[in-house]
Amino acid sequence: MALKNNNPTQTEAWKKLEEHFKVAKNYELRKLFQENKERKDEFSIQFEDFNIDYSKNLISKETIQKLLVLAQEVELKDAIEKYYKGDKINVTENRAVLHTALRSNSDEPVFVDGKDVKPQIKTTLRKIKAFTSKVVSGKWKGYTDKPITDIVNIGIGGSDFGPRMVVESLKFYKNKLNAHFISNIDGDHVYEILKKINPETTLFVIVSKTFTTQETITNANTIRDWFLKSATVFDVAKHFVAVSTNIDAVVNFGIDKKNIFPMWDWVGGRFSLWSAVGLSISLSLGFENFKLLLDGAEKMDNHFRTADFENNIPVLLSLISIWYTNFFNCESEAIFSYSHYLKDLPEYLQQAFMESNGKGVDRNGEDVTYQTGSIVWGSVGTNMQHSFMQLLHQGTKMIPADFIGFEESLYGDKDHHTKLMANFYAQSQALAFGKTKEEAHLELKVEGKLEHLASLLPYKIFKGNKPSTTIVIKKLTPETLGMLISMYEHKVFVQGVLWNIYSFDQFGVELGKELAKKMLESQKIATL
Repeated sequence: MALKNNNPTQTEAWKKLEEHFKVAKNYELRKLFQENKERKDEFSIQFEDFNIDYSKNLISKETIQKLLVLAQEVELKDAIEKYYKGDKINVTENRAVLHTALRSNSDEPVFVDGKDVKPQIKTTLRKIKAFTSKVVSGKWKGYTDKPITDIVNIGIGGSDFGPRMVVESLKFYKNKLNAHFISNIDGDHVYEILKKINPETTLFVIVSKTFTTQETITNANTIRDWFLKSATVFDVAKHFVAVSTNIDAVVNFGIDKKNIFPMWDWVGGRFSLWSAVGLSISLSLGFENFKLLLDGAEKMDNHFRTADFENNIPVLLSLISIWYTNFFNCESEAIFSYSHYLKDLPEYLQQAFMESNGKGVDRNGEDVTYQTGSIVWGSVGTNMQHSFMQLLHQGTKMIPADFIGFEESLYGDKDHHTKLMANFYAQSQALAFGKTKEEAHLELKVEGKLEHLASLLPYKIFKGNKPSTTIVIKKLTPETLGMLISMYEHKVFVQGVLWNIYSFDQFGVELGKELAKKMLESQKIATL
């Protein structure tokens, strides 16, 4: 069954939120904390190794209650169950949305067109495990009988962002294999990677559902041509594997049929790293770590599905995001991770949020009359403190931010980590509370700048009242990364339900491709 159509702006809850906003828009974080000494504890959730502190947002208990009523009125609970059970909620493509099934350890069957998909998921996981073991152990040999040393993932969009982000984020846990990623059709990107690898010891993983994606197939053909300069067509099968549904095209490319891993149409590309699309993750980190990633995601899945909305992390994060987008008219939200390992996370989440919810037509097929989607961007701390944070602190825009930090570092250098986390907490505090005129005045006085006090004072004031959420995780592990990614995936889903849009198609990416294809065809004709 499809999701129910509920225009949020026509609900009673929305009207009450509009009334409430007339008061709430004047909230001052300094005052809210002064009036309630328990505010931090009352607006925090502890779940497993995660502590979510959303107290530095421009909200009150009344705000949250009214947002929760909105979630009830648009029948979010019903939507969540349909999401998990395999209902075809991706209506425009007539597909189920079941990335949650990929990491489920439960015996509960999940049916698509009357067939339980769990057995094929388990079979594929066993195949990934066996293949990973062969390659990592050195039993899989190249055409000169040498073991594999390098893995190259060839894909684009969801076939690149997810695996690349996870491998980069968890490289502390990597094995002896070196992972590389080729995505862009820019030939310079391809040849820079080819300079780093040896055809005798490299395994190429081509990820393309249709095996017709222009960027991926162009790159794959270029790489095969390069490979064949030192090897024969009979050697292709030892160095190329594929994740695809187009068996004939893959076999024609020269890949052995038994080295084709499946993809399913009930998994969207940007949510596919949990499937065989994550083969390069398993190869780079080892299957055990890949499985821990899945297990972590499942923990957040179970929390999202079962927790009451008032204590449900993805639901609350989504509702707060709606509050800023649709009532404060914020156009973007930032994600700042205080771990250099997570430098690729903002780019990955850009796709998850902006490709999913960048929609202007609702589930009735009508133009929406309210804001949907938000521009998601970010970077890593403390680098970004020397870059764009000036705009957040003293600029004219309100940009809600998520700060992601870890209690423990991976290499255990306490001096570095203490300084890193001091900056983590300081930034969210500075955004929230700023620096008053009186505080700035005293500071200039102490610094002995009395003669310039009047002229400098306006520039030393920080108005504060800029919202943020802090997400503190015990340690960056495969399991906690899985939980973090899953948390944001569910936030995407809830936003889509609340905005009454379809989050799981991406027709907006097609027009440019179609025009590029026509331009290429016209150029071919012109050169005949």
